[in-house]
Amino acid sequence: MSTTLSEADAQRLRARKPVPKMPPAYLPKAGSPLTVDKSLYEKVQQAPRGLIEEFTLPIRSGKAWKAPAGSIVRISTPEGGQVGDLNLWNVHNPRERFWASRTKQLYASHVSTHDRLWSTLPYLRPMATILHDSLAWYGEDEHGGRCHDLLGTRCDPYIGTVLTGDPRGYDFHCHSNLTRAVMPFGLTEFDVHDVINLFQVTGLDEQGRYYMNPCPADKNDAIEFLAEQDLLMALSTCPGGDLSLWGFGEDSEKEMVKCCRPLKVQVFQIEDRDLLEREGWKPAEVAPYRGNHGIAMPQGEHDKKL
Repeated sequence: MSTTLSEADAQRLRARKPVPKMPPAYLPKAGSPLTVDKSLYEKVQQAPRGLIEEFTLPIRSGKAWKAPAGSIVRISTPEGGQVGDLNLWNVHNPRERFWASRTKQLYASHVSTHDRLWSTLPYLRPMATILHDSLAWYGEDEHGGRCHDLLGTRCDPYIGTVLTGDPRGYDFHCHSNLTRAVMPFGLTEFDVHDVINLFQVTGLDEQGRYYMNPCPADKNDAIEFLAEQDLLMALSTCPGGDLSLWGFGEDSEKEMVKCCRPLKVQVFQIEDRDLLEREGWKPAEVAPYRGNHGIAMPQGEHDKKL
């Protein structure tokens, strides 16, 4: 396809006036649900805590676990850089799940300390708030890349077969790892959704194309979340490892294992059980919209003219 501009298009480009830089569409303000009480969350992060559950997730695998409201979840890199693909659901109602796109709109394409992970409609409430991010220092690199990615999504065997032409596929992409992880909780592949790519650096190039840079995490880097409601969480140790050897196809899959490392998950309970209540915290409530989307019993009895 030719990329040569027509004269009319060239004139339109020449006539285009500079567009002023606009403020963020959802800029958090004081008192907004998007803005957390930093003093409270810093107290929570620093409070003595007791371990509820702990496990290390091997390379190229997945596991799901429960995190009650008010608990702290810590995900760390015990042996160094490794990307982790994270899904979240309301443990009582898995139709409510993490909404990566809306979270990205509300905060940024990459999230860090005091940002919140929001749920899907019709619930639209915080699922978890980031308490601590040891990679917050990373900021924006020389390529425009940032850490903890919401731009992309999980790797999956379907795109692998599309790009390689090999129908056999590879069974340990993040989508497959998450699928296996949630099966013991009664969920299926259809419940797996767009993730937050923890410890992953990504960006858009000058043409708006998605790219990935190697993970900057060192040994024992970590991100911590406060569960804002009762959660089911699932994590995949990405088969791309730290993404320094990323590629598609059988040869790449064998090569990438050289940069794969485990991830460690810990779930804690705050020892001072009354801390959150004293500070005014309570589990997140669903969005208050109670309309009916403009529907008034169409074709129903109340529409009849008696």
